[in-house]
Amino acid sequence: MFALPAAVAANTGTWSPWLVAATGGLSLLIALCFAEVASRFEGTGGPYLYTRAAFGRFAAFEVGWLMWFTRAASWASVINVLVTSLAFYWPTMSRSGPRTAVMTAIIGAIAAINVRGIKQSSFVLNALTIAKLTPLVIFIAAGLFAIDPARLIGGPTPTLHGLSTTALLLIYAFGGYEVVPVPAGEARDPRRAVPFALVMTIVIATLVMSLAQVVALGTLPGLATSKTPLADAAALFLGASGAALITIGAICSTTGNNMGQALSGSRNLYALAECGDLPAFFGRVHPRFRTPANAVVVTSVVSLVLAVSGTFAVMAAASAITRLIVYLATCAATLRLRSPAAVTTVAPASFVVPFGPVIPLTAIAIAVTILAGVTAPQFYSVTAAIAAGAVLYLFATRAAAGQATVD
Repeated sequence: MFALPAAVAANTGTWSPWLVAATGGLSLLIALCFAEVASRFEGTGGPYLYTRAAFGRFAAFEVGWLMWFTRAASWASVINVLVTSLAFYWPTMSRSGPRTAVMTAIIGAIAAINVRGIKQSSFVLNALTIAKLTPLVIFIAAGLFAIDPARLIGGPTPTLHGLSTTALLLIYAFGGYEVVPVPAGEARDPRRAVPFALVMTIVIATLVMSLAQVVALGTLPGLATSKTPLADAAALFLGASGAALITIGAICSTTGNNMGQALSGSRNLYALAECGDLPAFFGRVHPRFRTPANAVVVTSVVSLVLAVSGTFAVMAAASAITRLIVYLATCAATLRLRSPAAVTTVAPASFVVPFGPVIPLTAIAIAVTILAGVTAPQFYSVTAAIAAGAVLYLFATRAAAGQATVD
């Protein structure tokens, strides 16, 4: 969120606020599909659970595996933003050596907190979430009065490549709601609460992100080249204290995001192992803290490697691609679970998307269109992730079958 306005403006210029709002609309279409299918289930698992009911075990595994990869890639992209925010005041952070050292220290600390227990992780995550909201609200409220309207009009029409690149970045920015249904088994009346939470999450995110883009574009000359766009913009209309406030907000936001990625990503990996879809190593629990320590460590190491080797934009795009695949599976499951054959295996939906198949099919078509614009390196990296998951799945299922034969 704190780094995105520059990347979006670089590709689409004065059209960027409209692209943010449009992507929010697309995300709402997908969220509506999530809401319908979520209203059929009370258990924990989210898209993994929906895909398993609709398309079987292997398809569900790949969705669960890609959800984990999404968390790891998101963690890698966001920690790049965190270190860049620190470099606003300590330029040495932009050098390779110090940058890698800081990333390693932060990821190591977050991993240690997650290994020690979920209570510690949840407390830190909640505190950081609260701490990031105030600076963002102040930025929007004050910035709306400092906008130069001339900066919001004119400019060349974006190219198709620019639109595609921006769409991937924005899908990443709006993403995260796919994890809302994952802990549904621990919620009260999840078949009603989860659909409402999904829709409201997208509505609020669209409003906040669109306004932040308008303020950044309307106040900051050279937005497209800024490494810390919201801090730079705040410095113009709130002064040095405003820039410091936004920097603190960015640090809290990105650190909180890192905590969330570590928490949800490691539990996702653990859940796949617990279901027998990954080797038992990933599902081992720490004897003292009773946490999925191996899953936490593996997720942290993979995220560190991705963070050091890629930039925010590259990792965000990779995360967006895997998210889109998860979204496609869920939208397709929405249609599949409406069939008469599915009525006997899943509960009836307590929330049904209007207009029959129109919204799910539209969401699928737009997601496929965005995926068609990915670059070759992005395509190969995600294909490699899918293939690696398939190999691990084959290893795990064969090992389980061999164990069953011995027993």
